[in-house]
Amino acid sequence: MQELLSSLLVGVSLLLIAEGILPFLAPNLWREMMVKAIANPDFNLRVFGAISMFLGLILLLLTRS
Repeated sequence: MQELLSSLLVGVSLLLIAEGILPFLAPNLWREMMVKAIANPDFNLRVFGAISMFLGLILLLLTRS
C-alpha cells in the first residue's frame, strides 16, 4: 500500500509540474489556448480528453513492463 501511495504522489507531482510549465513560460499563450478551449464544443474536449487518457495509459503500460 505504501508503494502505491508513493507512486500516486509521484504521478500527481509530475502532472502538476507538466501542467505548470506553459503558464510559467508563456502565460499569454496559455491564456489564448484556454480561451480557444472554452470556445470548443463539449464533444471536441471529450475527444481530446479521451485521446490524452489513452496515450497516458499506453505510456504507463510501456514504462511498467
